[in-house]
Amino acid sequence: MTAPTIVLVGPMGVGKSTVGQLLAERLGVGYRDTDDDIVAAEGRSIAEIFVDEGEPVFRGIEKRAVHKALAEHDGILAPGGGSILDADTRALLAGLRVVYLSMDVEEAVKRTGLNTGRPLLAVNPRKQWRELMEARRHLYEGVATAVVATDGCAACQVVDRVLAVLAGGQWTNSPRKLQRVEGTGDLSAPAGALTCGAAMLSEDRLQRPEENR
Repeated sequence: MTAPTIVLVGPMGVGKSTVGQLLAERLGVGYRDTDDDIVAAEGRSIAEIFVDEGEPVFRGIEKRAVHKALAEHDGILAPGGGSILDADTRALLAGLRVVYLSMDVEEAVKRTGLNTGRPLLAVNPRKQWRELMEARRHLYEGVATAVVATDGCAACQVVDRVLAVLAGGQWTNSPRKLQRVEGTGDLSAPAGALTCGAAMLSEDRLQRPEENR
């Protein structure tokens, strides 16, 4: 049975795409972003689909894209931030290695400016981001095997934290006992200034838990 090595979930702007690509490089596996799949299949941006069709139609498109990717992809998968709103999708994530990349609202402001180019943050983005997180945080934590805090961190530091969780082999499913990985880092450090110290994982570390086979 094909299943992703790791699924990254979290809010818009948390860095799933950047972290996912770096993580895939470190592990020597493929990377897939379901938002990219949707844009390629629909021939228009996510924002355009929201405006033209409305959120319910988009969520249906997103659900099909995520389910397809979960069935096909065996590398690092980054579904859209709102994909966990769907109960069927959450059920498919059960038993998989799911890492919730978290950040607080101040970090979101620093990274994205909570710009209005995002369809769900078009009016009063700071307030809307908080409301989105209040509605979704328990869903992210509900599907996650580990929570990795990204506040104040460079992407390579987040990758190190995810790899540390993977190397620990403490992936639980029922009951879920979340691992929480936190720390500090300098998000403003220039590119290349930070050293990612986690070693590449050996082949046996990539074997999926028994329940995922």
